[in-house]
Amino acid sequence: QVQLVESGGGLVQAGGSLRLSCVASGSIFSLSIMGWYRQGPGKQREFVARITPGRNTNYADSVKGRFTIFRDNGKNTVYLQMSNLKAEDTAVYYCNALNGGIDYWGQGTQVTVSS
Repeated sequence: QVQLVESGGGLVQAGGSLRLSCVASGSIFSLSIMGWYRQGPGKQREFVARITPGRNTNYADSVKGRFTIFRDNGKNTVYLQMSNLKAEDTAVYYCNALNGGIDYWGQGTQVTVSS
């Protein structure tokens, strides 16, 4: 069983920055593909970014150049550094761990960007 706990969300003005954190319990973190997803008001959950155990990264086109995902295996933590935030980035952000074909999800953290 893996538990994921996100933090770092909040209210920020457009153009500002936030850093989200996700701490994972258990011993599989370093072997897991870690990702961030988000669900905006009235929208479906969508992919934001992912990082492999080898630290290869992928991003949604909408966040490329503004968001950075990175991980600290020693702390079982994955981060999402968000810069130049836009109103359309407003969403609940969810941490995801993929290991052995099983998806694990956190409870989500709200990010609200005021224009």
